[in-house]
Amino acid sequence: MSAENTQSITVMNVLPNLSQLFTWLKSLQYPVLGISCLLMLWWIGGYVIAKDPDLSAFSAFAPAPTFSALSDLVGSGEVWAPIGSSLYRILAGLVWGIAIGVPIGVIVGYFGIALKVANVPFQFLRMISPLAWMPIAVLAFASWDSAIIFLIVMATVWPIIFSTAHGVRRIDPNWFKVARNLGASGFQMLYRIILPAIMTDVMAGIRLAVGVAWVVLVPAEYLGVTSGLGYAINDARDTLAYDYLAAVVIVIGVIGYGLDTVCSVLIKRFNWHVE
Repeated sequence: MSAENTQSITVMNVLPNLSQLFTWLKSLQYPVLGISCLLMLWWIGGYVIAKDPDLSAFSAFAPAPTFSALSDLVGSGEVWAPIGSSLYRILAGLVWGIAIGVPIGVIVGYFGIALKVANVPFQFLRMISPLAWMPIAVLAFASWDSAIIFLIVMATVWPIIFSTAHGVRRIDPNWFKVARNLGASGFQMLYRIILPAIMTDVMAGIRLAVGVAWVVLVPAEYLGVTSGLGYAINDARDTLAYDYLAAVVIVIGVIGYGLDTVCSVLIKRFNWHVE
């Protein structure tokens, strides 16, 4: 093969990569613009606070002190232990929420009588703030970790139940008729028809559940625990370390956004409908 042909093939291979890179960079323009606007508003707010004698004590909330504190937290490794504790509680609560919510959602969605009986009680319980269960959680569980996980379960189980039930109700009844005519058992209908058909709805419910749980986690960690991101915020507030408080808030936002992104990717992964 001549040198000219080799060079031509190399150029042809590079061009698609450059095109993909350009498309990816172009897709970032609006997110970058949004983040830039947010940072600008944050900087203006910090400037106004610093210039106000009555609020100047809170000037550490400004971007520069916050990012400096964030760099210290990451560099020293102090931030990883609270992140680990909070993620453990979120994942434990979410696992229990899925284990409880998906089976109940399937039952409620599949059996019409179950939906009629459970609808009003479930709607009533769903509207109670998860944090309202805090006194009961403290009394019922021996450890603070277990109490917090219970609160997260109460936050996650309802979106999962209702999304799962909605997915089951959307399944074409003819699918069940065909499965019965082919001699499918109850387990076969569950694993071959129901679960594949509702996975997108289940993942959408989990995505909502993660968002609610992540919001509930911070005030829940104001309980007697001595670890977690909520505890870190409470500790920074008590010591008037507002720059570290704002840095932890950024960490919470980044992790929450990351969890939501993972759920969004999984929804697309399990979406078997082809546009």
